[in-house]
Amino acid sequence: MKAKKLITTGILFLFVFMNAFAQTADEVVNKYFEAIGGKEKLGSLKTLYSEGEVNIMNNPAPTVIYIMDGKGYKILLDFNGQKIVNCYGVNSGWMVNPLAGIPDPVQMPADQIHIGQMTFDLKGPLFDYSAKGSKLEMAGKEKFNGADMYKLKLTGRDSTEMNFYIDASNYFLLKIVVKLNVAGNPFEMVTINSNYQKTNIGLLMPFTQETSYPVVTLISTSKIIDINKEMDSSVFAMTKK
Repeated sequence: MKAKKLITTGILFLFVFMNAFAQTADEVVNKYFEAIGGKEKLGSLKTLYSEGEVNIMNNPAPTVIYIMDGKGYKILLDFNGQKIVNCYGVNSGWMVNPLAGIPDPVQMPADQIHIGQMTFDLKGPLFDYSAKGSKLEMAGKEKFNGADMYKLKLTGRDSTEMNFYIDASNYFLLKIVVKLNVAGNPFEMVTINSNYQKTNIGLLMPFTQETSYPVVTLISTSKIIDINKEMDSSVFAMTKK
């Protein structure tokens, strides 16, 4: 009888613990929103215009970025005089890359377009994740650069897995790991955020991002970030050859 009571108590404790653990994921996300300026302010994002540079193999390349929430993303990059363009829309994507033997605008492959669509979710995957059909869960704690991090696992409606590492002391989002698949080849895209600064609407955003792919690491630094700047969707239209 005593053993049965202990087992029942243990199961009840485990249920309560697991429920609290699941709630903690939402609590951590809400504290992240508060840390950068509040969910309401984040939800007000409609456009983002940025000027900066990307460091490619120790070569700085000036960049200009246009983002319209839910509609489009475009980056213009000047690498040693070579003009590179990557542009994504809701169901389309195009590029220009003379370094890869693509001097004129061409359509992107479907799997690349799918990955690129993540770039114009200005509010981020954690914002109203449930309404987007995603599932969020706590995946424990880990160390990153000596600091304690909450690890959150987000599984998208399309089964894309994303892991978010949020600083346990200041609740800034410092690392994102996205598991992707292109042409049947799985790989991870790792982004490290730093240099959080206040933007023109008071929202804190990382002005430096280090993004690692299987064969290259890019360090991008924003010099200007202008939130909700007036922008025409025609900026994402594919240019003529």
